Amino acid sequence: MLTEEQIKEIKSQLIKQITSTFPEDKKAEAVHQVEIMDEQQLENFLKQNNLIKEKEPSANEPSTVFRGIVSGQIPSHKIDENKYAVATLEINPISKGHTILIPKKEANSIEKIPQPVFTLAKKISKKIKSKLKPKEVKIASSNSFGESIINIFPVYENESLTSQRYHAEEKELQEIQKKLGKKERKKIIKIKKKKQEESEKETLRLPKRIP
Repeated sequence: MLTEEQIKEIKSQLIKQITSTFPEDKKAEAVHQVEIMDEQQLENFLKQNNLIKEKEPSANEPSTVFRGIVSGQIPSHKIDENKYAVATLEINPISKGHTILIPKKEANSIEKIPQPVFTLAKKISKKIKSKLKPKEVKIASSNSFGESIINIFPVYENESLTSQRYHAEEKELQEIQKKLGKKERKKIIKIKKKKQEESEKETLRLPKRIP
């Protein structure tokens, strides 16, 4: 039996697949069909499409969506990371800029999440506040698929962790990722003037020609 969180997560992944692969004229209807599925209909759909596997996941198959995002097997809109966690945009956000922090080492409770993950959360919170200009930014933990993650979401009106979510379009996610993502620093190689001059003066010395 699927939990409410699992149903929500599976539907979000199906919708993402539809929006990225279906023809424009068929997207809306397909998304609507997924959204109105009840638990039994969703399970039947997954079985019919061989998306439910009774066997244990192999070494190459992520055990959960979160493990797939951390390993890179599942595409995501990553905006930052450190040694302990990956920060990616939520595809079914509470508000524009909603980011989730997924511990790289699976944690089944908030107490098992390393402190540096919260440090990264504060860093991202400040960036969201600066770039997206919400009234405030909230940080809250939640549990899905037996894993604890951290939510960082902007509050523009009176949003909370239990607020109704919406499906973010790819264009929106890309724009936010561009604003919040880490900018790669161009490496500038400085050549000392003295060494450059010495290099330019180096020539092949030939013995004087004897007539």
